[in-house]
Amino acid sequence: MEIKKVAIIGGGTMGSGIAEVCAKSGLDTIVMEPEAAAAEAAQNRIDSSLDKAVARGRLSQEDRSTTGALLSYTTDINALGDRDLVIEAIVENEAIKLELFKRLDEVTPEHCILASNTSSIPLINIGTATKRPDRVLGLHFFNPATVQKLCEIVVSIATDEAVVVACEKFAQETLGKETIRSQDRAGFIVNRLLVPYLLQAISLLDTGQVSAQDIDNGMMFGCAHPMGPLTLCDLIGLDTIKSVADVLYDEFKEPTYAPPPLLKRMVAGGLLGRKSGAGFYKY
Repeated sequence: MEIKKVAIIGGGTMGSGIAEVCAKSGLDTIVMEPEAAAAEAAQNRIDSSLDKAVARGRLSQEDRSTTGALLSYTTDINALGDRDLVIEAIVENEAIKLELFKRLDEVTPEHCILASNTSSIPLINIGTATKRPDRVLGLHFFNPATVQKLCEIVVSIATDEAVVVACEKFAQETLGKETIRSQDRAGFIVNRLLVPYLLQAISLLDTGQVSAQDIDNGMMFGCAHPMGPLTLCDLIGLDTIKSVADVLYDEFKEPTYAPPPLLKRMVAGGLLGRKSGAGFYKY
């Protein structure tokens, strides 16, 4: 099947980035938020990103206008009745996602593929909340979606192979992404490798024997990482790191996935990283 009309549910950092990538690729793109203020914020976020791309010479003014014309914003889930693909990019909370997918199952056409940008929640749980688990899978983009080339395609035991192939073609040929295919296990491929590394960095900082900057510099200048693990935690959001760690630990029961005490305290204290203005560093 050909994917021409898409919807992104959630216009936060991830959702707005995915929407921008879709519109730049020539797709009719709807961004949906349940509240008008959030929909307006999503539009402002995407407009600002496009304007910056023009100012830096990465996007022509003509392409900026074309991209803007392909984007629309709504608070009405019923506006998604003609979509070929819906990508959910809301809060990493299983109960909220399941409720959303039940509703999407009711309002979208039968041929529509329902995808989640979840970084850890089992896709079979999401799929069985609908009457079309064969058309549900994970499309896990990475932040910022406008820059990062990877799209992790997560296949549940119920996902139809033809749907997987269609989404691989969509991600590769339409969006210009590199894809990897993962089975439906908590953390998939990237986070199952990445999160223990981030948690170890937090635990090392908690010993008081080394500074945050030295940890980050060690990995940047010793291992050629583009940024250190604690800077990356702040970028992702410490609440998101903890949520993914909780899911990983619940599934595998391995100590390496357990959120360290410092992470728990920082999340409880509202120190979430860039989004809150302070985490391991101040912003």
